[in-house]
Amino acid sequence: MLQCYCRQPIWHYIRRGFYHSPEGPFLLLLLPFKEGFLWFKELPEELASNFFFHLQVKQILEYDDKEHVIATCRNPSASTGLIHLKDKFADRLKILSLDLTVETSIEASALSIKETYGRLNLLINASGILSIPEVMHPETTLNKVEKSSLMLAYEVNAVGPILVIKHMWPLLKVGGGHGTGRSAAVVASLSARVASIGDNRLGGWHSYRSSKASLNQLSKTASLEFARRKDPVVCILLHPGTVDTDLSKPFQRNVPPDKLFTKEFSVQKLLSIINNVKIHDNGKFFAWDGQEIPW
Repeated sequence: MLQCYCRQPIWHYIRRGFYHSPEGPFLLLLLPFKEGFLWFKELPEELASNFFFHLQVKQILEYDDKEHVIATCRNPSASTGLIHLKDKFADRLKILSLDLTVETSIEASALSIKETYGRLNLLINASGILSIPEVMHPETTLNKVEKSSLMLAYEVNAVGPILVIKHMWPLLKVGGGHGTGRSAAVVASLSARVASIGDNRLGGWHSYRSSKASLNQLSKTASLEFARRKDPVVCILLHPGTVDTDLSKPFQRNVPPDKLFTKEFSVQKLLSIINNVKIHDNGKFFAWDGQEIPW
């Protein structure tokens, strides 16, 4: 849970994982969930609100009975949605406690995963923060930029994900893509087209743009180290497009109908990119359609 600067507990950060072990591969996701907005109250609303949770936890578990998922969150006992899934997939879903904003918590989770599974083949960083009611909103002008929003966005959108990559790196090297059909383990971090400096034509959204641009730079830098050390790890960034979720509804007015994607469509496209990634894709920034986005 992140303590905001107004001293209000704002987000649950949920971590899910897709790892490789003798029992099967595992998927790891970092996702934010609101607290106090009826999320975690009923499973259908929770699943409908976040397309990665909907498809990369529930549907992966349903699709292949060999898949194992490790879900982590700040307070597992309060995560009703995860508890529902645990009841259904008791032998393949493990829930751990992790605070994305505390590095020792990330390190402890990595150690626990190492002791239990020993390796990791796919890490998906899907954490992100754009707005919180009455706390932070996408800036429409420079006059609305606030230090608290900048720091909060940077901590969630850039710092947390790179620390997860840091502590999962040894597990990724051991995994190396074995048993997945890929030639390397994959780190896929969810970025956004608005993070592109070269593609910035509208301005605005200062906190979100800059924090996701920082994620891009940190991930690119990590990819160069992986390559230099000849580690069997590929690091890519992904833009999912504009997805029709509750979180995007306030910003859908100017989105053409053919550019507003369903949750299922977007995840299918991103998983296709991940499943077909090659060594030469290391350090690249892809849109949902597989096209590279300029930095």
